[in-house]
Amino acid sequence: MAKTGVLDGDPTTTLTKASELKKELQRLVRAIVDSNDDSNAETIDRATQTLRALKEVKSRTTRVSVKKPNNEGGLNCCPEEFRCPISNELMRDPVIVATGQTYDRPFIQRWLKSGHRTCPRTQQVLSHTLLTPNLLIREMISHWCKNQEIQLPDSIQCCNEAGLTEADRDRFISLLEKMSSNISEQKEAARELRLLTKRMPSFRALFSESLSAIPQLLNPLSQNRSLIDLHPDLQEDLITTLLNLSIHDNNKKFVAETPMVISLVIDALSSGTIETRSNAAATLFTLSALDSNKALIGKSGALKPLIDLLEEGHPLAMKDVASAIFNLCIIQENKARAVRDGAVRVILKKIANRIHVDELLAILAILSSNPKAVEEMGELGGVPCLLSVIRESSCPRNKENCIAILHTICFSDRTKWKEMKEEESTYGTLTQLAQNGTSRAKRKASGILERLNRAINLTHTA
Repeated sequence: MAKTGVLDGDPTTTLTKASELKKELQRLVRAIVDSNDDSNAETIDRATQTLRALKEVKSRTTRVSVKKPNNEGGLNCCPEEFRCPISNELMRDPVIVATGQTYDRPFIQRWLKSGHRTCPRTQQVLSHTLLTPNLLIREMISHWCKNQEIQLPDSIQCCNEAGLTEADRDRFISLLEKMSSNISEQKEAARELRLLTKRMPSFRALFSESLSAIPQLLNPLSQNRSLIDLHPDLQEDLITTLLNLSIHDNNKKFVAETPMVISLVIDALSSGTIETRSNAAATLFTLSALDSNKALIGKSGALKPLIDLLEEGHPLAMKDVASAIFNLCIIQENKARAVRDGAVRVILKKIANRIHVDELLAILAILSSNPKAVEEMGELGGVPCLLSVIRESSCPRNKENCIAILHTICFSDRTKWKEMKEEESTYGTLTQLAQNGTSRAKRKASGILERLNRAINLTHTA
C-alpha cells in the first residue's frame, strides 16, 4: 500500500487514499480466499486493519466539518493553540512530544510512522517517540467547543491510522492496571497482552506512548521474583510480550533502556520454561538490532547466560541463542566478553558434534578478529575440526567461514602449518577449495597454499 503524506486533508488526497486502501483490501481478501493454509491469521489481521482505515477515510469524506451551527465563522475563530501544527485543524486528541510541542495524535503518529525522528515545528531531533496526553489543552478545547456550540465527533468513533479506538486504549490501560492486582488477574492480563501484541502491531505501538507502560507490565516480576518459581507461565507470557514489543522498530531503543528490562530478560535466560528462555534470547536478538543496544546488553552481562544456554543445547532455544550471540558480537567489546565467558570452547564442541554448524561457524568467524579467540581456537583443536567441516560440508558459506578462520589461526600460530600440510598431502582440501570455493574462500585457500609452497621450496633449497 502506497504511503501518503502527513497532510491529507485535501479531498483529492482523501479519495486517492481510499482507492489505495480498497486495492489493498482486495489483495488481502484474495490472498485469504485463495490460501490453502489455515494459519493465515496475520493476513486476516492486516485485512481487518485495512478495513478499519478505509472506514475512517470514508467517514472523513461524509462527516460534516467541525463548525459552529448557523455560524460560518466556525473554526475561523479557533484559538491558534487549539490547532494541530501539522493539520492546522482543531485537535481532537492533543499529545505532547519530547520537545514539549503539542500535536493531534493521529497526525503526529503518521509523521513518526513515516520515518521522521524530528519535531515538525522545531525540527529538533526527538530524544524519544513517547506521546503524552495534553490533558490541559484537551480540557480547554472541550470548554471552548461547549461555549461555541461546536460539536466534536465522539472520541470513541475516531480511529487512528493503526485502527485503534479509545475503547482499545481503555482496554490497554485496564490490562496494565491488572498487573498490580492479585495473581489470578495478573496471569489473565499477561496472557491477553501477549496475544494482543502478537496479533495487533498497533498494540505494540501503544507501549511507546507512556513511560510507565513497560514498568507496569513487568511489575509482577520486578516486585516479587519468587513468582517465577511459583508461576512460570506468568513469566513466560510477560517475557514473550516483551519479545512482541521489541519487534516494533520504534520500541527497540526505549524498551532496552527501560530500567529492569534487560536484567529481567537476563534472569529469564536461566529460569522458567524453555520457551521463556528461548524467547528471552530472541528478545535480546531483536533488541540488539541497534548498535547502542548491543553495547548496553553486553555491559549488562547477557553473554554468559546466553553461552550457558547454548551449551545446554536445547533444540528449541539453539537458533535464538545463536542469533543473539552473533548479533551482540558484531561490536568489538562484546567479542572480548564472549571469549572471556567461554564462547570458543562451547562453539567448537557443538561444531565438532555437527550441531547448528551454519550459525555457529558464523559466530566463530566473527570472533576470529579477536586475538584471544584465535589463540583458544588453536589450543582447543580448532584446526582439525574446521578442516573436517570443509571436507564434509556441501555449503559454500560454511567452507568459506572455515578457511577464513583457519587462515587467521595459521598466520597467528606457526605450529599449525604442519597440520595444514598434512591435510593437503592426504586430502588435497586446500587445492580443491582454491579451485571451487567462493571468491573469498579461493583467496584464503590460495594464501595458505602459497605459504606452504614457499616453506617447501625453502626446505629443498636448504
